[in-house]
Amino acid sequence: MQMKQSQFDLIKRQLKRLTAVEGGFYQKKFEGIDIDGIQTQSDFEKLPFSWKGDLREAYPLGLQAVPDEEIVRIHSSSGTTGTPVIIPYTQRDVEDWAIMFKRCYETAGVTKLDRIHITPGYGLWTAGIGFQAGAELLGAMAIPMGPGNTDKQLRMMMDLKSTVLTATSSYALLLAEEIAKRGIGERIHLRKGLIGSERWGEKMRKRIAAELGVQLYDIYGLTEIYGPGIGISCDDESGMHYWDDYIYCEIVDPKTGEIVPDGEIGELVITTLRKEGAPLIRYRTHDLTRFVLGDCACGSQYPRIDTLIGRTDDMIKVKGVNIFPSQIDELLRDIEGASSEYQVMIDHLNGKDILTLFVEREKGADSEQLEHEIHRRFKLKIGITIVPKAVGIGDLPRSEKKSTRIFDNRY
Repeated sequence: MQMKQSQFDLIKRQLKRLTAVEGGFYQKKFEGIDIDGIQTQSDFEKLPFSWKGDLREAYPLGLQAVPDEEIVRIHSSSGTTGTPVIIPYTQRDVEDWAIMFKRCYETAGVTKLDRIHITPGYGLWTAGIGFQAGAELLGAMAIPMGPGNTDKQLRMMMDLKSTVLTATSSYALLLAEEIAKRGIGERIHLRKGLIGSERWGEKMRKRIAAELGVQLYDIYGLTEIYGPGIGISCDDESGMHYWDDYIYCEIVDPKTGEIVPDGEIGELVITTLRKEGAPLIRYRTHDLTRFVLGDCACGSQYPRIDTLIGRTDDMIKVKGVNIFPSQIDELLRDIEGASSEYQVMIDHLNGKDILTLFVEREKGADSEQLEHEIHRRFKLKIGITIVPKAVGIGDLPRSEKKSTRIFDNRY
C-alpha cells in the first residue's frame, strides 16, 4: 500500500520526537539508525519491527514518551499470561480514540437517537470505556453494563429499549441464546451489533444475526494501538475500514518480515501516526489479514483490511500439519447439521497426537452421520485423522468475554 505524504510527514515527526526522549524505548531501539536519512517509504520499511516482547520488557512504563504530568490514564492488555503490557495515554490520545470510535458508530449507521448497550469489560481493559467514550462523543445514550449478570443485562435491554449491542462474539451468542430460550425476542429492540475482540466464523455470525435480529459489524482494535475503534466493517461487509489519518498499516510475510504484494494475506503491522503517550513504530500485531483493494460500495474513502482470518500465534501443529482455527470454522460452515460452536482437545497418548473435535449439532441432526461427515471432511481438507464428537446445543461452555476453543494438553 502506497504511503501518503501526510502519513510520511507524521511518521517523520514521530521518529524525531521518540528518538529525542532521553533513555526512551525507541531511542534505545533505533540506536545507530540515521533518522534524518529516512526519506522514502522504502527507507521506513527498513526500520526494525516492534513486538509484544518489547512491550513486556518495557514494563511498567518504559514505553512512556511524555512527562508524567501529561499522562491521564493507563490501560493494559487483556492477556492473562506473562508480564502485562501497560499503555499510557495523554489527554490528546483519549480524545483521538473517542473520535475514531465515533467514526465507527457513524460507519455502522448508529446515531444520537440510539441507545448503546455496552457489555465489554471496564477497568484496565480498553474495551468498555472505549465504546462509552465514542457513544458520548456521538451523543447517543450509553448504557455501561460491562460483562456478566445476564439476567440484569436482559432486563436493562428490555426496559431501556437498547438499540445497539456491543459485545464479544462469544457473549453476543450467549445473549442471543438466552433471549431465544426465554422467548423474549419481541421485547428486544436491538437493530445493530458491534462485535469485536475475537475472530469469529461465518456460521456464528449468521446465528447471532438471526437470533438477535440485528445487522452485525466487525470492530477492530488492540490495546497497544488505542483499543477497539481503529477500524470497522460497513454495510457493504467487504472488509473493515481503518482510520489512516491515525494509523499506518503494512502487511508483511510472518516468516520473513518482507512486505507482501497488495491483496495477499500476511501479518498486519501498525504504526501510530499521532499517539503521544506510547507511540508504536512498525508494531507486529500477529493478526492475519490482507488489504482489500479498490473503492468500497459504501462510499467511504478510508482504506480497508479484510476480516481477520486468524493470528500467527493461533496456529497449532498436529501430526506435522499446521492448523488454524479459521480452517475449522470454514470446514464446519459447509457441514449440514454442524453448529458454529466447537472445541478442540489435543492429547499425546501412546506416542501419538490425538485431536478430538467436539461440535454442537443443530436440532434434528443425527450425531453418527454428523461425526462421520466431520471425520471425512477434516481428513480431506486439512489432511489428518481426528476423533469427532457431536454434542448438544449449549453443551460446550459459553463465555462472557472471549471463548477458548483450543486446549493443547501435550505440554
